[in-house]
Amino acid sequence: MSKKITVYDQRKYRVKNVDDAKQISTNYLKDIDLNKAIEFGLPEVDDRYHLWRVPLKSKDNNKIGEIVIDAYTSLIQEPKTTQKEVLEARLLGRTNGKTKKRKKASVPKISNLRNSVGLGDSEELLSETPSESVDLVFTSPPYYNARPEYSDYIQYDEYLLKMRKIIHQCHRVLNEGRFFVINIAPVLIRRASRNESSKRIAVPFDIHRIFIEEGFEFIDDIIWVKPEGAGWATGRGRRFSADRNPLQYKSVPITEYILVYRKSTDKLIDWHIRKHPDQKRIKESRIDDGYEVTNIWKIHPAHSKKHPAIFPLELAEKVIQYYSFKNDVILDPFAGIGTVGKAASKLNRKFVLFEINEDYINEIKKNIENWLQQEIEEVNWISCEPVVPIKHYIEF
Repeated sequence: MSKKITVYDQRKYRVKNVDDAKQISTNYLKDIDLNKAIEFGLPEVDDRYHLWRVPLKSKDNNKIGEIVIDAYTSLIQEPKTTQKEVLEARLLGRTNGKTKKRKKASVPKISNLRNSVGLGDSEELLSETPSESVDLVFTSPPYYNARPEYSDYIQYDEYLLKMRKIIHQCHRVLNEGRFFVINIAPVLIRRASRNESSKRIAVPFDIHRIFIEEGFEFIDDIIWVKPEGAGWATGRGRRFSADRNPLQYKSVPITEYILVYRKSTDKLIDWHIRKHPDQKRIKESRIDDGYEVTNIWKIHPAHSKKHPAIFPLELAEKVIQYYSFKNDVILDPFAGIGTVGKAASKLNRKFVLFEINEDYINEIKKNIENWLQQEIEEVNWISCEPVVPIKHYIEF
C-alpha cells in the first residue's frame, strides 16, 4: 500500500506536523528563557498564508500569546509572534493592556566590532555575530546556477531558502533603521539541448518578497548600467540579430539591480544624523560634489582571474559612502575576494567579511595588509589562520 501524500508534502513544507511546530517553538522559548514558564495549546496550520500558529498558555491555562512559524522555512516570524516583554507581563498578571514597553534607544548605537574575516558558511557565522552590531550590509550573493562554478543548489526553492536564512540573520545583526544593499540580477539558465528553451529567472523579484517578509522596508532600486557589448557573452539576442524574426526578440542584458532596503523602525533617518553621539564623524562623512543624482549608475564591470563574478570597487565605494558614516561597520556575508573590505578600509570604515571558499579567503589574506597597513594585527580572524605582518618576517 502506497503512503498517502499529505498537503504538507505537496507544498514542500519544512514544518510538516504538530510535533515539528512544537519543537521549533520550544527552541525559541529556550532562547528567550521562558520555556519553563509557558505551555503550548494545539498548533494549527494556516495554509492560506503558509504559517503555523502555536498558542502559548500560562501554567494556569490562560492564553497569553502565540508563536508564528513560516511553514516553508521553519523560521520564526518575529513581527507576528508575541514579544517577549508582552509574554513576561502577562505571566506576571499585567493583562490590562498597560504592559511596560521596552525603552527605546535615545541615541544610535556605536558598534565595537573590529575588522573581521571569517571562513565558513555565512549563516553559521552570522548566528555567532552579536545583535545590532553592524551598520550596513552590502553584498552580491552567489548566482543561482548561472555558471558551472555556482551550481550548488539543486532546486531554486533551495537557493531562495538559503537567501532567506541569510537575510533573516542580517536583520538581527543590523543596527536599528540601517540599510541592507544587495547587488542582484536575473539569471539565465542555459538550455540542456536544442529541443529545450533557455530560462531566465527573475531572482530580484523573489528576493524582494523575502526582504519585505523579513522585516525590511523597500527604499530604492538603482540600475547599474554596463557598457554596450557587456551582455553579449550570455548569448541572448544573437538569434534575433541573425534572423530578425518577430517573437525571437530578446534584449541583451547590460544592467543589474542595486536594491536598497532599510530595517523597519519608527525612527526617521534624520534621527541617526541629529542624535549620533559623534557629530564630528557625521560632518566628516558628508559627500562631495559629483555624487550620483539619479538611480542610473554607469559603471564599468570588473574582472579577476581569482573570482568569476566580482563587482567593481567603484560600486562598493559609492554604496558605502551613501549609506554609512565613517568608522561604521560594513558587513559582506558573501565576501568573495574582499572588494567590500578594500572599499571600506579606503573610506575609513570597518569591515566584517564572511566567505565559505578558502581560496578566496587566501586571496583576502594576500591583499589585506595593503588595505590596513599597521592595523592588520588588530584583525579578528574567525576559523582561519591570521596573517602575519611582513615586518615580523623582516625583524626575524
